[in-house]
Amino acid sequence: MEPTRRQAWFGWCMYDWANSAFATVIMAAVFPVYFASIVPEDGASISLFGFSRTIPALALWGYIIASSMLLVALLAPYLGAVGDRTGSRRRLLTAFTLSGAVATTLLSLAGSGDYLLAAGLFILANFGFASGNVFYNAFLPALASGQREMDALSARGFATGYIGGGLALAAIFAMIQWPGVFGFADRGAATRAGFVLTGAWWALFAIPAFVFLRESALPRRPAPLIKGLRGYVRTFAEIRRYRDLTVFLIAFLCYNDGIQTIIVVSSIFGRQELGMSQTAILGCFLMIQFIAMPGTLIFDRLAGKISAKRAVILSLFLFIGVTIFAFFMQHPWQFWVLAALVAVIFGGSQALSRSLYGALVPQGKNAEFFGFYAISSKFSSIFGPLTFGLVTDLTGSARHSILALTAFFIAGIILLWNVDVSRGRALAEGETE
Repeated sequence: MEPTRRQAWFGWCMYDWANSAFATVIMAAVFPVYFASIVPEDGASISLFGFSRTIPALALWGYIIASSMLLVALLAPYLGAVGDRTGSRRRLLTAFTLSGAVATTLLSLAGSGDYLLAAGLFILANFGFASGNVFYNAFLPALASGQREMDALSARGFATGYIGGGLALAAIFAMIQWPGVFGFADRGAATRAGFVLTGAWWALFAIPAFVFLRESALPRRPAPLIKGLRGYVRTFAEIRRYRDLTVFLIAFLCYNDGIQTIIVVSSIFGRQELGMSQTAILGCFLMIQFIAMPGTLIFDRLAGKISAKRAVILSLFLFIGVTIFAFFMQHPWQFWVLAALVAVIFGGSQALSRSLYGALVPQGKNAEFFGFYAISSKFSSIFGPLTFGLVTDLTGSARHSILALTAFFIAGIILLWNVDVSRGRALAEGETE
């Protein structure tokens, strides 16, 4: 029996509920601080290609994020093309979800000094998370018709994700704050148990997506498999036929670089630059989750009045303000104020960016082109963390690294301003007919 449209929308949104636990707990709030705690105080001793040096925890975290995103960026187009050609997008979504969830639970094995084990497992888990999103995002244009409906569904997915991620974080916050109540010896044991809970949450709540998202919802057009550099060039050459889609991808690469870097380094920044406790940081991220949900819906309504493109540009100007404010921050209460602002604008910028891209993609190329969307989002998550790590490594301060992110937002604004959404949508629809 074919799922109804309502069931398909529910399944799609529930996947955001499921994997947002990983994004919130592992990428943003809990694991970065835990990772820093298992790195020696004088830094991690890293040997590579005959060279050996000691790297501070904050810089090492930036390098690890960049490495995991590079892996995804190189493989995402190949994965998308395979899904398009073989009609196996739902199966691949399932496989990457389960592999990522397993790697997440195994993070619980990393104790004090096991920072290399933790780094390796995180890279595997993040690869499953990002690769699964290639196929998850490919369902968006097939489940919604027209720009406004895609805006609404994309925003609903993000809003659902914020609730799911927030509840998962709340449960883990309680475990870490009161470990004895839950039968744990200390906060470290509770934190490791939180990683197990996160993996289980991700796998369990993804089941509605596995059940209600069907391959029949997606158009199928044979696409050449992307193999190596030649395949990447061939797919990019095809995307270049769509001028506005190409410019949007480059713009997204720029501004998403800054956004994702802010998210993944904020908890360590608060801990090391402002001396915030783990409890305060987790409380702050709990606040973010529940402010971000209505913030996403506010930006969806704003997009209906001024257009999705202008709403995204507004969010980028606000992110510029965030980076400047962060540079001058001196007190923990300022971190809370800044986090509240990021919460309001983050979800809206991401949801509207995803729906804008979906409107510019011709049907039949969903997974392959969303593979390139993943390249944009993951390549754009390479250079930001890498820049952050390098500047921190060289200067010993994260403040200059945060301020450097302003350049990514300025470039994104300039490029996005030159995207003609109506023209791009008309071209995509013409190719579909």
